[in-house]
Amino acid sequence: MAAAAMEGSANSRVGISSQELLQEVKAFISGTDPVQGHKLTVKEHARCGILLLRNLPPARSAVLEHLRGVFDESVGSYILELEREGTPAGHLGSPGLDDVTQEIQAVLSEFVRSNPKAWAPLVSGWSIDLMGQLSSKYSGRHRVPHASSLNELLQLWMSCKATRALMEIYVQCLSSMISTCPDACVDALLDTSVQHSPHFDWVVAHIGSSFPNTIISRVLSCGLKDFCLHGGPSSVDPLLPSSADQRVPKIASVVGILGHLATRHSDSIKQELLLMFHESLGPGRDPQPQHQEATVPFLLQLAAMSPALLGAVSAELVDSLKPPVLDQLHQRFSGLGREEADNLLGLLVHLVCQSGAGAHRVLRFLLETAAPASVITSPGLAVRDSVREACQRVVQLLLLHLQRLVYGRGPGGPGDPQARSVPFLDGLKGRLPELCREALRPECKRHPWQHQLLGLLAVYCGPSWAAEALCQLLALASCPEELALAGQLHSALSSSVPGLVPATAGRCVARLHSAGPQARRLLLNLASLVRGEGAAGLAEALSAHAPQLGRLLPHGDAGLSGGAALLLAALPLPPSLGPAQLLGLVRAATSRFFLALRRGWADQASAGELLARLAASSLPALRAVLRQLVASALHPGNASLFGGKPARPAASPSSSSSSASSPGDSLLGVNREFGAAVGFGGVWAVFHAGVIGRGLKPPPGRGLLPQAEASGNAFRLLALAVRCSGGEAPGHVSAEAAQAVALALVEGLCPDVTASELAWPPEEQARGTVERDLQIRNRFQDNPLLFSLLRLVALGPPALCYCSVLLRGLLATLVSHWEASRHLSTTSSPWQLHASCELLACMAEGQLLPPTLGSMHEIFHLLTPFEVRLLLLSVWAYLRANGPLPQKFSFDSETGRFYRDFSRDGDVAKCLEVLHSVLHKNIDRLGHLYGHFQL
Repeated sequence: MAAAAMEGSANSRVGISSQELLQEVKAFISGTDPVQGHKLTVKEHARCGILLLRNLPPARSAVLEHLRGVFDESVGSYILELEREGTPAGHLGSPGLDDVTQEIQAVLSEFVRSNPKAWAPLVSGWSIDLMGQLSSKYSGRHRVPHASSLNELLQLWMSCKATRALMEIYVQCLSSMISTCPDACVDALLDTSVQHSPHFDWVVAHIGSSFPNTIISRVLSCGLKDFCLHGGPSSVDPLLPSSADQRVPKIASVVGILGHLATRHSDSIKQELLLMFHESLGPGRDPQPQHQEATVPFLLQLAAMSPALLGAVSAELVDSLKPPVLDQLHQRFSGLGREEADNLLGLLVHLVCQSGAGAHRVLRFLLETAAPASVITSPGLAVRDSVREACQRVVQLLLLHLQRLVYGRGPGGPGDPQARSVPFLDGLKGRLPELCREALRPECKRHPWQHQLLGLLAVYCGPSWAAEALCQLLALASCPEELALAGQLHSALSSSVPGLVPATAGRCVARLHSAGPQARRLLLNLASLVRGEGAAGLAEALSAHAPQLGRLLPHGDAGLSGGAALLLAALPLPPSLGPAQLLGLVRAATSRFFLALRRGWADQASAGELLARLAASSLPALRAVLRQLVASALHPGNASLFGGKPARPAASPSSSSSSASSPGDSLLGVNREFGAAVGFGGVWAVFHAGVIGRGLKPPPGRGLLPQAEASGNAFRLLALAVRCSGGEAPGHVSAEAAQAVALALVEGLCPDVTASELAWPPEEQARGTVERDLQIRNRFQDNPLLFSLLRLVALGPPALCYCSVLLRGLLATLVSHWEASRHLSTTSSPWQLHASCELLACMAEGQLLPPTLGSMHEIFHLLTPFEVRLLLLSVWAYLRANGPLPQKFSFDSETGRFYRDFSRDGDVAKCLEVLHSVLHKNIDRLGHLYGHFQL
């Protein structure tokens, strides 16, 4: 038989005689030309088979089997050509077979087109199986990409004309059957995928991209049938979901095909899966009821084997689980046997653990559905008791399974790269604020579940996450019951998470600097815990952050600064607190106390308690606290708190340093200096009517606090000073504390005078300090608190000795005033009368004057100004003769106080002569007091 005749017969359906057909059969079987007797080439043999395929239908199986070898040799030549790329063409092993493969494709395409019902199932199965065999056979060749490189593998095989012809044949068969019976083609696809995966995945990817909707729906349908055929729900293994492919062969192929399609057709897959789920719960449409019953287990099994599918449908599936759907599910599976039900629940728990992106939504749904009926639930979640009990069992099993996963991760812990991840916990660890808020909700039944989950997350995520969780709970707790939940979580984690308390303290302190309601609540909750029992570890951890907490004390937010003061007052001072840090805390606490007074806050006690605690820590701390209190009280900005007036302008340029001016008034101060030194006239005086940018000066007395409020502020300050001094009003004040107040007074009123100027000068020498004495008098006149501070100093003798310069200046100005006074009564100068009485009372209390001399102020209001001047001069003479020196005091070990023995100072009677003379002169009015002033 001539080769040309064979070639011509292959290209047209031309009838041949029986004898010629018999010869073709013999040639096909023997592989030799019956006429010429030579061996047929591959092309000639293939074309002989094509002729038989056209004219002898019973031979089609044998011919198709033979044609497998033709495609195999063509693919082998293609791979060999790739491996020998760059060699001369003459060295290739065999000629190309592209033309004959195209002829085979043309013949088969014609058969399918003319009679699809008969030829499409046969040809589709043959082509898809052949592509699977070829893919597996040549998968190990050098130039064939790995199966994981799907795009490269697809490009390689679609560049081969033989495999591309097979693909086009299969696509034509599928197109012809898609409207009648596509299951045959899809079954062949699944069967081949089972045998040759993953090398066959490129075929699945290409076909799925060409027919996404058909492939997705039919693949799921065929997978469901195979799932029912191999046992349905009983084939589910909750502990090893991947083992299902051993009992249900096609399910792995279903997962693989859908996984390939998920990158471009995720929405179609999602819709098809949800459609299957809802149709399985509706009225029976499937002629086989077991398919409906097995749909949900089948979908669960698919999701367990493919995280991509699980992530695609989890969110929408949870949203669709309304009470009617839950009732249908419960009715559908309530009749399962115990083993099957346990397997199904185990698989469901496994799926929840594998859900990552929608973990929080799933958790919220489970907790809201499992919540008791007595609890107020969200709208639309009122379910039956049977459904609620089933959901409670799921929650309990989920927590138990998570516990095994978390504590069974190996000795490496969360940082171990070999540790197995839990997607559910990974999806929740970024939702810490929501988890903490939900854990503090009023549903008591949910508290154990939420706290157990928070504890597992803390162990899973490590100490940093655990510390943040505790910090969040402390910031959100709004009542003692909620605050106790944070303590319960700490108790559960204390043995599992090392260093939890110090880490939590650091997180809390860092969080406090973001002002807001949570920061205020966090401070109060921390203070409550520290002041309670069993929080020693927390107190010690927070004490290490005392300097950072101190920065919150001057904050303008009353709740924030008050909470910081309350917390710091309950903390022990850390041993590592240096002098600079201690001074910073003292300044911050003092600033907070005066801020509370200025703004009328009712919680000055917290700052006072902190200052008292700081003062009790050491003697340097006591001195720092008292000095800071006095310095702040003397500041011009705080004078009005105690009924005082703003500081007066300096009398001359030389005294500008002693005049306290508010910040930002340097230009005004310079102007006032020159204005005091040189008498400018004209428009220059207009400047002193006010301050640029601040308006006119307020009239005298305007803006002062009411007397009762000013007196209350003064009492609070003095009570705090006494408390810091270690005494209780009106009890004594320690000598060290009183000395600290005295030195602060001198420094604040006369910063250019040292505390060593204690000796009392002669009256003539005092004339050289007139300017300084006037400044002292003005400060006392403008600030009534100063006399109260002097009385406080007097309570701790011999501290008043260090205020000698103040006493001299005040006494000298009072003597000058009474000398120049032309009034008939001292009551005409009320402030001078008050100052004279207060001065003598302070010196008597401080034991600078003997009792008789120190009590003569009691009759000042009954005398004339000249007589008062005489009495004050006698006081001056006594002090000059018996200077107020600390060396004159002795210490009494029994009382723990210093005292002065006036009998050692000589004859005191000489200093009383003037007093007795005044009494004699006014015997008619003061005679009954004469005996009171005898030694």
